[in-house]
Formats: sequence, structure tokens, C-alpha cells
Amino acid sequence: MKYQKSPKIINLEIQETTKLLILGLEIIILNLFSISPVKAATEEPMLSVVHSQENANQWTGITDRLQTIGMKYCVISLDNVKSVADWGDRRILFLPNVETLTPTQAIALEEWMSKGGRLIASGPAGSLSAPGVRQLLRSLLGGYWGFSLSGTQEIKPAKTKLPGWANETALFGKVRGGVVIPNDMGTESPAIWDSKDNPAAVVTTERSTFLGWRWGTDTASAAELDSAWLKTTVNYYLMAPAPSNRMKKIEGASQSCSTTVVAAGGQGGRGAGEQGGRGEKLTATSPVPRVPASPPKRVSPPPPKTATAPQPRALGVVKPPTSQEAIDQLEEAVRLDVVPNSNEPINQNEAIALQQELENLIGRVESAHLAVSANATGVGEASGNLENIDVQSVKQQTLITSTRPGALVTSKEQALAQVKLIAKNLPQLIAQKNYALARQQWLVAKRILWQQFPVDRRLAQPEIRAVWLDRATIVRAGSKAGLAEIFDRLVATGINTVFFETVNAGYTIYPSQVAKEQNPLIRGWDPLADAVKLAHERDMELHAWVWTFAAGNQRHNEIINLNPNYPGPVLAAHPDWANYDNLGNIIPVGQSKPFLDPANPEVRQYLLKLYEEIVTRYDVDGLQLDYIRYPFQDPLAGRIYGYGKAARAQFQQLTGVDPINISPSQPELWQKWTTFRTEQVDSFVAQLSQQLRQKRGNLILSVAVFPLPQTERIEKIQQNWEIWARRGDVDLIVPMTYALDTSRFQRLAQPWIASKQLGATLLVPGIRLLSLPTIGAFDQLQLVRDLPVSGYALFAAENFNNEIQKLFISTQGRVKSTTAEPIPHRQPFQTAAIRYTALQREWKFVFQNEQLPMSARTISDFNNQAEVLRTALNQLATAPSASKLLVARASLTRFQSQFRVLMKEEIKSNSYQVKVWENRLATIERLLRYGERRIDLR
Repeated sequence: MKYQKSPKIINLEIQETTKLLILGLEIIILNLFSISPVKAATEEPMLSVVHSQENANQWTGITDRLQTIGMKYCVISLDNVKSVADWGDRRILFLPNVETLTPTQAIALEEWMSKGGRLIASGPAGSLSAPGVRQLLRSLLGGYWGFSLSGTQEIKPAKTKLPGWANETALFGKVRGGVVIPNDMGTESPAIWDSKDNPAAVVTTERSTFLGWRWGTDTASAAELDSAWLKTTVNYYLMAPAPSNRMKKIEGASQSCSTTVVAAGGQGGRGAGEQGGRGEKLTATSPVPRVPASPPKRVSPPPPKTATAPQPRALGVVKPPTSQEAIDQLEEAVRLDVVPNSNEPINQNEAIALQQELENLIGRVESAHLAVSANATGVGEASGNLENIDVQSVKQQTLITSTRPGALVTSKEQALAQVKLIAKNLPQLIAQKNYALARQQWLVAKRILWQQFPVDRRLAQPEIRAVWLDRATIVRAGSKAGLAEIFDRLVATGINTVFFETVNAGYTIYPSQVAKEQNPLIRGWDPLADAVKLAHERDMELHAWVWTFAAGNQRHNEIINLNPNYPGPVLAAHPDWANYDNLGNIIPVGQSKPFLDPANPEVRQYLLKLYEEIVTRYDVDGLQLDYIRYPFQDPLAGRIYGYGKAARAQFQQLTGVDPINISPSQPELWQKWTTFRTEQVDSFVAQLSQQLRQKRGNLILSVAVFPLPQTERIEKIQQNWEIWARRGDVDLIVPMTYALDTSRFQRLAQPWIASKQLGATLLVPGIRLLSLPTIGAFDQLQLVRDLPVSGYALFAAENFNNEIQKLFISTQGRVKSTTAEPIPHRQPFQTAAIRYTALQREWKFVFQNEQLPMSARTISDFNNQAEVLRTALNQLATAPSASKLLVARASLTRFQSQFRVLMKEEIKSNSYQVKVWENRLATIERLLRYGERRIDLR
């Protein structure tokens, strides 16, 4: 049945549209009479402007624009906002580029607006806040910041012109900003970006306006354009007629009006000096942190306003952040949300994404069943370890409570038929604008498919099955016996590689002769020594997982009852090793970890000595580098990091310029500064790789990295891991592709899986188990097995619940055998041979069941060619040599070419499975390339 809107919704939409038309007509009248805010208002300040740590270094540009307009204003320090009264009694509130609000502040803002307050916001407003805060701000602002655009774009009037806005030519021009995603009702977009799909640049409602760029920064927009938008918006709120009575002040709000940042109780503006805030009293047991000395003061004259970085200063009191981690923000950027019963329009791109994800999920279910069937024929079992798992318990998690489950189908064939019908009808529902039913049907299809995964039988091939064993889990274990229980659970699930947290927040997990302190939560025990022994007794690998340049952690300080701003034992002992942001903080605003300066020779020597101690004193199989980067930055927002004492001195020696005095508005110098910092990390990885492999030639070196696009990643965290892979510095790249659903996971991982820039290095995608349903985790694992990669890494051991344990035992648990299953990074050629044999079993199964429409002669030719490759791979695995590798690679290349021809008809009807087979052949190719480098057969 076609969806029809209720009279209530229609009336609400008419009311909202009428309000917006009135808004437009009022602006036309204002423009005709050339009424400026100053003339229309009283002499007292007409609005309040919010100052925060995030816009402190943009404050000069913000206040200069306000003064140019001739607009009087009050200043509110965000740190002081604890209640609705603290938002002030001025009718208009301006939030320029404020990205973090606490729940208390957001709730108070909602109440303030309900009393008649009107809100103007710019930049990624609230985007670093907690999820609940972001949702509330979305309703208050009429939309939310979606993502940043890659470069400067033209702002132009929307196609459906809102009267008044489109006639103001000063409102439109070149701007560097981001896409604002409007809510579906009561919101209009008076301005759009002149880019693909013309996304919104500004959204406005009857009580708020949201500007999609960082207002007040020359790197984002011209002062004239900023001024035009603020004047136009403020005029509307000031001149609106009765009955709104918008000129009245907010009842019950504070009447105080500070006109400077210092008076408002925040940081000083215009290059302010010391950071304000409350000091933390240390407990009697807390060591008094040494405050790192400030980097050398600048001596050159101040640069242009928006390029100015405030005077660097010593570490002040920085509150522990309440915002989500950067990895969570990355996951948000690629999310595909399907909200039950929502009738919000589905655009063409979203429709394609929904259709594609459903088709992919069908493919993953069919691929999993084929792997199970082929594996059963190979090992003579049909049911695997069924006694170990409650299948219905796992499948019950697929119920989506916000949709009607309807009648459950019982067989795989019925399920696939029903879902394919839903997929076929989905475009028609969207074309009919029956969006709610389309979403409901999509969710039902997903639930049905998830219930069809074969979670009770083994399907895994030889692969890297890694897990991060975190510090908290190690501490809870408390002893070798406690650790043994953890390793027993892990080995039963088929895990073969453990990333054991060895250096965290500047503390070692073991008693070190190099590091200053063992973690205070572990005394009189060496967990690393026990972990190595326990892993090797179970034929598992143990890799030491270390924090590289992150030297402390405010959250860890709270756990061990220290001052939140204690910089960690390394920086407390060596203040000159500290790195700084452009405000002089060693902990960037909104983050929780101080960092070491990678350019400091003493820092590098300390880390090299520490890691050498780990790999020579303990029989670890590998070393994994985490935090092998700078902290997150946003140069366009004026948040920049890397101004350590050594880095500044070295860069000034190279260029003659102190980097504290340059900004993104100076492209040539800025590129040099970005390159300089990136090369500090690159050279450290190369030096470490060379030095450790001289000590331990069989050591596996891996890195946990961010899966951001390369250019953005270098700009924001100076992490260029492609070059480490190409040079052969590392064996495994482990991107933290954390996502709550498989479509997001695929969009994060796919660019790097398909990348040609990784040389012979293996890629191992990371999966985060936290908040992920058990069957959702299995779905992501199935995707990994269908892509050209050699395994996965799970974060983290503390999230291994009983359901995960049971599912893994059944689908990938260790099988009793006379020979151990090879691990790809340790035995690449043996892995390639076994994985190819599994592929042959799948082909044999589909041929025997007549699932491939080929003649008997074609099948015979196919099998003969496949057998040639099997022989070459087996001979290489048995006795590796350069000549056998050459034969195997040539056989593989020839077979891949022939395979595409043989499958030209099948790909029309079952493109997903054909692609899976091609991916598995590509995995074998990558294993041969890695093996050539690893075993040095060149």
C-alpha cells in the first residue's frame, strides 16, 4: 500500500513552510531599506558570542569581523556554561566553530532556545561531542555537519530559491567548508555547494541558522562573505514582528555582559597568554608531575591574523575529554544508517547503496555456505562442532526490534528467494516515495539473511587470526594462572596471533631496565615472560604491542589515582622530549594523550633501546607499533601539532623559518612543514626496522594505522604508511577499520585492500568487537574471507563474550591434526598451497552439483589447468626455491587469465561468487610476493 502522510504531518509542514516564506519576505524588506543591525538595534550588545578552547586561536579573525560589521556583542566562555542561565539573556547566540559541548551544556541550550533564544552556528558544530549531544544539536540546528569538502568550492543559491537569500550577491562566493546534512522537515537550504549533487552549504529554520564553514577564518572564507551572512541572519531575528517578540531578552538568564574573553573567564583572545582553568589538587600518594618546559619563544614579528599561533606555554590543566575517539569519528563518516519506519527521502546514491549492500549480503551468505559444503567434503564431516554452540542463541541476535519480524523462513533456499524478491522490489518502493516501507523491508531482508549464516560448521582456511590483548585484561588476569585461562580461551577459538600490550601510556608491562617505571597496576610479576611461554606452548605467536609516540594517558592517570595532567613517567623525567600544539599544550585540546617529539634524537634513541630490550630479552615473535604518528589535527581550524623544541630548531635550521610562524595560508612553507613532520615518523620506522632485524632476522614487524585517505592522513596525523609498506620496513599493515556494520567496514577497508601501493606487505583489517552483535562480527569476518586479504585482527580480548567464543570455536576453532595449521605471515607458501586446495574443493562441489553451466569438456580442461597450478604451489611449499617460485607465479598468472575467460558466462548470473574466487587467487598471488621478500628468494 502506498504510504500517505497524516493530516497532522501535512499541517506541520504547511506551518513550517509558511514560517520560512515569512522569513524570506522579511529579509527582502530589510534589504530594500538597507537596514543594518547596528541601526536597527539598541546601543547595547545584541548578541552573545561563545568562546571556547577550540576557537581560541581563531578569535582574532572572529572579533575583527564583528567589529567591521559594527556589531556589539557579549562574550560567553564555554567553560563557564553549566546551566540555562549561563547562555545569557541576549536573544541571539553565536557558536562560531565550537565542536565540543557537554551533555549539560546541550540540554541547557535546548531550554534556552525554548524560551525564545535564536541560534547561529558555524563549522562542524558539536561534531566532537558525545553521540547523544550530536543528536540533540541536530534537532536544534536543523541539520548536522556531514563531512569536509576536499578543497575550495563555490557557494551558490539553492535551486529552489528562498526569497531574500538569493538576491544577496554578497552571500555567495568561494569558500572552503563542509556539507551540512539537513533534517527532513522544517529545514531549508538557502545556499548549496557547486559540487556533485549540490549538497547544502547553509541550512536554516525558524529558530536557527547553520553555516557550513568555519566563520572568521581567512583560510575558509573572505571577511566580506562572512559579514554578509551574519548581518542577514541577525537582521531577521532582530526585526521579526509580533507575536514572536524576539527583541525581548531571555527570561531568567544571566544579565551580565562581558565584552572580552578575559572578563568572561576564558582564555585570553588575540594571542592570549596563559590558559585559564581550575587547578587539580594532588593526593598524598600522587607524584607531583614535572611540567615540561615551554618550547623556545618566537622572536619574529607576528604573522597575519589568522596565521597567528598564540605564544607557546607550559603544560596547563587540561580537562579529560568527553568527545569520542578519532577512530569513532572516522566510522561516523562512512556510516550507512537505516532507521526503521523513517520516511525521510532516500536519494539516488542512498538507494544504490542500499541495493548494493543487500546484494553483497546475499553473496556473503551463499559464499559461506559454499565454503562449509566444500570443507565438509574435504574432511568428511557435515556438522562440525555442533555440540559447542547454541545456534539459535546466536541467530536470535539478528532480530531487529524496531521492525516487524513477520514469519521466519526455515530453509536457506526459501530465505534467499524471499530476500531476492525484496531486493527486486526495493527500487519501486523508493520510486513511489514509500521510504518507510522500503527501509522496513530492507531491515527484514538483512535479518533473514543473518539468520542463514552457517554458524555451526567450520569454514575457515589458514589465515591470520589475531587479537589485541589489552592492558586492562592483563591486569585483571593478575597472574600466570589467570593469563593461562585467557590463552586457553583464545586458542580454542582458533586465534593464532596475540598482540600483547607491552608499553602503554609510557609504562612497560614488564620490569624494564630501560623504561622508568613498570605499570603500577602490576608489581612483582612479569606478564610478558609468562605470555610468551603460554603462547608458544599452544603454538600461538606473541607480538609485543607498544605505544610509540603517545607518552601518557589522562584516563590511565585516573585509574591509578594520579593528577589527570601527569604527562607520564617518560615526559615527567624528560620535559624537553615533549611535543606541543600551536597553543603550547602537550595534550591537544579535546584529546587525552601527550606525545613525544619524533624529531628529538634522544627520544628516538630511547625508543630504539626500549624496543631492542623487548625483542632480545623476550622470545617475542613480533613487534607492533601503535600511535606511530602525531596526534589528530585540523589545520584549517587552527589546531596544529608538532612544535617540539627539537623539531622547531631543526626546521628553522633547514628553512630559516620557525614553524610556529607559518600557516596553511602559506602553501609552500606549509607543505615543507608537513613533509618535515611526516619524514620524522617515516625515518624512525625505517631505522627501527633495520636495527631490530639485525638482532632478530625472523621478527615480524606490524603497525596499527588509520585508514584515512593518504593526503588527508598526512595532513592530519603525518602517517604515511604506504611508504613503509613499499620499502619493506614492515610485514603487516593493520588498518583500524572499525565499524558497527559490514557496509561501513567494507567502505573503510576496500580502498586499502585494492591498493597497489603496499608492495609485498600483507594487509590485515582490524575489527572492533565492542557493541558489535555476534552475528554482525561473523558477517564482517565473512567479508574479510571473501576479499583478497590474509586474515584479520580483533579489538579486543576484553570483548570476547561467551557467544563470540562459541561461534568462533564452531567456525574457525582449532582442528585436531598431526600438523599445525600454517600462519600466513610465517609460512606464506604453505598457506598459499592449502588455500588453493580449498578453492579447488569449491569448484569440484559446484561442478558435481551442476551449479556451473559448462560442458564436460570445458570442465575437464578447467580441472587440468587447475591441477597444473596445484602441483606448482605444492612443490614450492614443500621445498621453496627461486626457480620453483618462478614456476608457481607463472602458472598462477596463466591460470588467472584463463579463469576470467572460463567464467565469462557465470559472472553474469553470479558475479559475487566469481569475484570471491578471483579475490582468493589474488590472495595467493600476494602470499607469493610476500614470501619472496620474507624468505629472500630473489
